[in-house]
Amino acid sequence: MRLSVKVVPKASRDRIAGWMGDVLKVCVTAPPERGKANAAVVEVLAEALGVPRAAGRIVAGETSPRKMVEVSGVNEEAARRKLGRGAAGAGASDQNAGTGSW
Repeated sequence: MRLSVKVVPKASRDRIAGWMGDVLKVCVTAPPERGKANAAVVEVLAEALGVPRAAGRIVAGETSPRKMVEVSGVNEEAARRKLGRGAAGAGASDQNAGTGSW
């Protein structure tokens, strides 16, 4: 499945901040240089979705804050539920959306 992601690098902690419409906001402590923030985004999403880090990859937007991330091994319904948005499209709050303890 593919997720549209807005990345906030150099944040105070790694976390899923919630949904902004159809875009998932992901905060990472890594700086936006030499792929560090991209790697951190994939790691945060993989942990939240319960898949290996190798199951995720950036497919578009490597040098942009807005990215398209592809994650294999999880279907869209399960991913949205784990990331705080159920099938009905209820938005997530800024309380980690039940995705872990970061």
